[in-house]
Order: sequence, then C-alpha cells, then structure tokens
Amino acid sequence: MWIFTRYGFFSAVCARQGEGHYGAPVDPDRIMVRARVRSHLEALLARFPADLGGCGIRESSSTDYAFRIFVPKAAWSQVLAELASDIDYDNFKSEVAQHQGAAGADYEHALHDVWGVMYRLQT
Repeated sequence: MWIFTRYGFFSAVCARQGEGHYGAPVDPDRIMVRARVRSHLEALLARFPADLGGCGIRESSSTDYAFRIFVPKAAWSQVLAELASDIDYDNFKSEVAQHQGAAGADYEHALHDVWGVMYRLQT
C-alpha cells in the first residue's frame, strides 16, 4: 500500500518474520512502513507517539527504501484511522506545501508528477 500524507510518502507491506530479511516468511501481524526520506518517518513518529513511539527508524543503503520502521498491524491500523480523521483540507498538494513549507518542496513536486501520471490513467 502506498500512502501519501501531509507528513510524507510511505509504502506499507507485511513485514517478514524475525529481522525481516528477504526470503523469511511473512508476518501477517506486523507491518513494515518504508520511506525514501528519513524526515517523512520522523514526522510520522512525531505525530503518532502513542502508536509508534517504540519504533526506531532502521536505515539501509542496500534496499530500495532506505528508511523503515516495524509496527504491529493493530497500531498501524490505528494510525491510518487517525490520518483519515486528520483530513481538514480541500487540496492535498497545497496542504503539503503549507504543512512542510520549503523543506517539503521536493515532495510537493513529486506529488504533482504522481498526479499527472494517474491523470493519464484516467484519460
């Protein structure tokens, strides 16, 4: 699942058992939340300390997503519900620009690119 939020972009998948190494069986009760930008995960952790407070960011230069956290599925479900409840804007890309300011310019530009790709799918 890809999730674009005012805090950043995340890819969420079932984690693998144990340390999550490639080839290990999937753990259906644990989610690996991945990000390409560390500050996106930092912002998510800061927003949801009760649900994600014990999750440390792991960094790896040998994976396609350099940053990741491991979360119990129940906690991740709660975070997603709260993200939905937090929506108080009528334009997502503008909200990202306002929320992240100059530091989020690259993210906002990427969102415009994604919007264009998905718009072409519609037409």
